[in-house]
Amino acid sequence: MAKKDNIIVGLDIGTTKICAIVGEKTKEGVEIIGIGTHPSRGLRKGVVVNIESTVESIKHAVEEAELMAGCEINRVYCGIAGGHIRAFNSHGVIAIKSREITQADVDRVIEAAQAVVIPPDREVIHVIPQEYIVDDQEGIQEPLGMLGIRLEVKVHIVTAAVTSAQNIIKCANKAGLDVADIALQQIASSEAVLNPDEREIGVVLVDIGGGTTDIALYHSGTIKYTTVISLGGNQVTGDISVGLRTPTGEAEKLKKQYGCAMTAMVSKDDNIEVPSVGGNKSKTVSRYMLCEIIEPRIEEIFQLVKREIMKSGYENLVSSGVVLTGGTAAMEGITELAEQVFNLPVRRGLPTGITGLVDVVKSPMYSTGVGLVQYGGRHLTGTQFQRGSENTMFNKLTSRMKGWMKEFF
Repeated sequence: MAKKDNIIVGLDIGTTKICAIVGEKTKEGVEIIGIGTHPSRGLRKGVVVNIESTVESIKHAVEEAELMAGCEINRVYCGIAGGHIRAFNSHGVIAIKSREITQADVDRVIEAAQAVVIPPDREVIHVIPQEYIVDDQEGIQEPLGMLGIRLEVKVHIVTAAVTSAQNIIKCANKAGLDVADIALQQIASSEAVLNPDEREIGVVLVDIGGGTTDIALYHSGTIKYTTVISLGGNQVTGDISVGLRTPTGEAEKLKKQYGCAMTAMVSKDDNIEVPSVGGNKSKTVSRYMLCEIIEPRIEEIFQLVKREIMKSGYENLVSSGVVLTGGTAAMEGITELAEQVFNLPVRRGLPTGITGLVDVVKSPMYSTGVGLVQYGGRHLTGTQFQRGSENTMFNKLTSRMKGWMKEFF
């Protein structure tokens, strides 16, 4: 299989599935040319708990994507999630040396905003500029070339546990892949499902995966708040398994085939077959009973999301509403329940802005994978984490500290 220089691969290492999506960078944007998925066996709530199982799942997903795309995959953009993710806003100020703002000034002010105490067990994943301020003039998105004597920046900093990030990189490396970069999953999903108008007016992205629910809040075209809730579709499956006394695998099938997030949308006369545990005779229950189990858990997740929106302080600035994505967002009735809880417009987010295998990836479950490809296309970087390079996160942190020392001394 031939290698292609313009190939970008997004690797979504999720709690329930691992998905590799292959995109080709074209003049029009990104063309999706291959996809591979495999059940995820080695993660819990977005965090790797079994390296060997995760490596095997990655290999299967990548091989399937290689066959469909007809190319060799050796470099990927990985997503990261989990309850260990922490994010905060920061502020940096510098004096401009030559009155005209250069790229060096922009780099310096961003470094100044990063000069905050971060525990040694955490690593910075993203530093996202929200706005620049030149001599008290706010709302500047691109300060290069402007004249001034004082430059400020407001940034959103996302950190992750070093060990969790290292384990994701290690799994990809052991599967024979170099990691170009790692991106927060909801930021990747935002690339695929949000449009510029929503980001400008104010929107909340809620990515409901298997193990976690990832939240990103945008306003004035930039990200203002991110957080992760350690609840997701797997908790719904677990509730069904216990409530209907059926194996977890069968509970997952029932959720996907018959699940509905609002009991008001289901007839009490509809019956479904439910397999029993231990090979006992299957039983017949009403679909309404299944939905009675699902609705409270989905509502709980939405109440937790609503609490996080209130906590962010931007609850009055999300005029365009809420966008739901992730595998669980495909469930019937989920947008209607969300509208009741949030009292805002709600839509289901599907990947957009792509060509090629659009029909294949037109599902909320592929939002992160497609978003990672688009993220890679917009933030093309050299390979940061190569196979065989041990303690890459620590090496990266050390080199960054050496850079700071040179700047200040």
